[in-house]
Amino acid sequence: MSVANSAVRQTARTRTSPGMASASVADVAVGTATAATTAAPAAGSPAAARRARLDAATHPVVPGPSTSAVAIGAAGVSDVACVTLANAWLRLDIAPQLGGGITRFDWRSEGVLEPVFRRCEQVNARMDPNQLACYPLLPYSNRIGAGRFQFGGRDIDVPPNRAGEPLPIHGDGWLAPWSVERAEREQVRLVLDRSAGEPYSYRAALTYALDGTTLSMALEVENTGRDALPFGLGMHPFLARDASTELSAPASGLWLAGQDWLPVRHVPAPPAWQFGVAYPLPDQLVNHAFSGWSGRAAVVWERRRLSLSICANTDYYVLYTPPGEDFFCFEPVDHPINAVNLAGGGAAHGMTVLACGERLVRRFAFTVEPMDMRAMAGPHRPGARGRAGARSAKGGRGRQDAR
Repeated sequence: MSVANSAVRQTARTRTSPGMASASVADVAVGTATAATTAAPAAGSPAAARRARLDAATHPVVPGPSTSAVAIGAAGVSDVACVTLANAWLRLDIAPQLGGGITRFDWRSEGVLEPVFRRCEQVNARMDPNQLACYPLLPYSNRIGAGRFQFGGRDIDVPPNRAGEPLPIHGDGWLAPWSVERAEREQVRLVLDRSAGEPYSYRAALTYALDGTTLSMALEVENTGRDALPFGLGMHPFLARDASTELSAPASGLWLAGQDWLPVRHVPAPPAWQFGVAYPLPDQLVNHAFSGWSGRAAVVWERRRLSLSICANTDYYVLYTPPGEDFFCFEPVDHPINAVNLAGGGAAHGMTVLACGERLVRRFAFTVEPMDMRAMAGPHRPGARGRAGARSAKGGRGRQDAR
């Protein structure tokens, strides 16, 4: 598994990439019948039932012209069409209408589906997007202080976009319906046209792909506005959490936050929050942006004998650990919270200034692996060393925020 180490930018200011154009798919063929080389099992036989179950597990289901809800194994009836990608190891359900977000990402273990991201059990058009399993962050991540910033001698106003949240948060891509441009058995490409947006005018594309035990994501944005602006991208997965969950995500620093969750001071990461080896997640609330990240992290679920490797071409991540919940958020992003209002502006803190026609791409990969039992039983397993320190770390707040 490899991920490009730098953002891709195109500087053709007057040319629009065909792949970025908004489109919808009226119908996508699920598969093509092929001639059998051997006799098919008789209908109703155990062999036929086994083959039907295998086909259902390994072939994607995509929305067609008369499909109201297509999500294999979905609980209840949904009014949102989902795209399902599946192979022998992974299953991914995507709801294009719901911000291009993921409703479930599971690992297949001996016929049983184990959630890697927190599973969205009920999917409908009226649900809170924060109940999804993952969604994209664009054209910026997290909050913008006072809903405004200065750039190029201009005052840029960014209106609030979420009920009950006084500051604009996570951009508008996660709140908009996306269209399916192309869907295949293990890959789907979604597109979003926000060319009429203010102050950010853009087109975006989001590709999800399964490759063995790896889920890859590519998030692209193109500035279609007249003026240059700082853009930033990221992903917001809600990962499954239990008492044995541990995180390894080495970072050199973090931004301390005030009561409004905006950063107030950059400090070296305290020992209990350096996550240089697999540490248990803190019991108290953490909601901070970490800097100096290598772009690689690992999550370990010891009880489930499962691990997840995360790779991204970003230098920051936001960690959110609400106490008592069955999930936590590890958000690979290319800039800290409120980057546009920090000293030097967004460009000094990981954001990319895009002129009209310029494009930014960020890539993310999530690889699931079963854990080696011998390594788990070893007396020098790294996670054991930080257990006490991680649980006693100070600095967390006693309340949850609206993600």
